Amino acid sequence: MAATEDEALQERLKAALWYSIGKIVDEETLKLGVNATPQFIGALTEMVWAQIGMLSSREKGRVRPLRLPILPLPESVSQDVESFAKHASRGMVVVDDVMLLSRRNEGLEAVLKTFLNDYLIVGKKEK
Repeated sequence: MAATEDEALQERLKAALWYSIGKIVDEETLKLGVNATPQFIGALTEMVWAQIGMLSSREKGRVRPLRLPILPLPESVSQDVESFAKHASRGMVVVDDVMLLSRRNEGLEAVLKTFLNDYLIVGKKEK
C-alpha cells in the first residue's frame, strides 16, 4: 500500500473506533443518567487509539509494524501504573497507583474519586 492508502485506512479505522466508542458511551450514559460531551468521546478515542499504538500492514508478503503518524506512541497506561507499584516496592497495582496516574487530569481524578467513594459505600452496605 502507498503511504496515502495507509493514511486513508488509518482514518477509516479511527472513524470506526470513534463511532464504536461513541455508541458504548451513549449506552453507558443512558444507564447512569449523565451526559458525555463530544470532546470526552474524542479524548477517549484518542486514548484508545494511542493504546493500540501500532497496526500491521502487508508489505511484500510480510507483516511489518506501521507507526501511526497521528499520535506519538506514549508510554502505556499499564506500564505507568506498574512502574508506580514497582517504585513503591509492591508486586501488585493498587488504587493509589491509578489515582497517581490521574493526578494531572482533574476531571478524571474527580470521576475516579467519586466512583471509589461510591464503591466503598456500597461495599460497606453489603457487609
